[in-house]
Amino acid sequence: MSPTDWSFANPGAFVLLALLPVLALPLARRGGRAALRVGSTAIARHVARTPRARLGIRLPLVLRTLAAASIVVALARPQLGWTTTDAEASGVDIVLAVDVSSSMRAEDMAGAGVDRLDVVKAVLDGFIEARPNDRIGLVAFAGDPWLVSPLTLDHAWLRKN
Repeated sequence: MSPTDWSFANPGAFVLLALLPVLALPLARRGGRAALRVGSTAIARHVARTPRARLGIRLPLVLRTLAAASIVVALARPQLGWTTTDAEASGVDIVLAVDVSSSMRAEDMAGAGVDRLDVVKAVLDGFIEARPNDRIGLVAFAGDPWLVSPLTLDHAWLRKN
């Protein structure tokens, strides 16, 4: 399965986006009660010109409009499409068990400076590469076992990790 394109289960809901400006205009024009009573209008005019004051006046309207637009998109029910590809292949399930204990760090293999674990990794890399249609899982152990990967066809991930 792989993701393809976005689609909408209810694309007709986007018609509601046309109503947003109609609903936002009355809210933008509507003035609220004064929060402070000022004795001099000169002070009020100066305060109203600051960018922070203008932002404080417009921000609630912008946030309400964004929230309404988000609700409209949610009503349209966006969906990510998936496609499946059927392939004829025969394979087997293989679970590899790898000893990762400290004894695997011994450098007694043929080759300078190569420990047992590095040799096992190289052998497993070739083994996994030679089995493209097999599901392969990996269990590591050093006293107690733990699942590194369940059965998977994602061989690139197995080889990388």
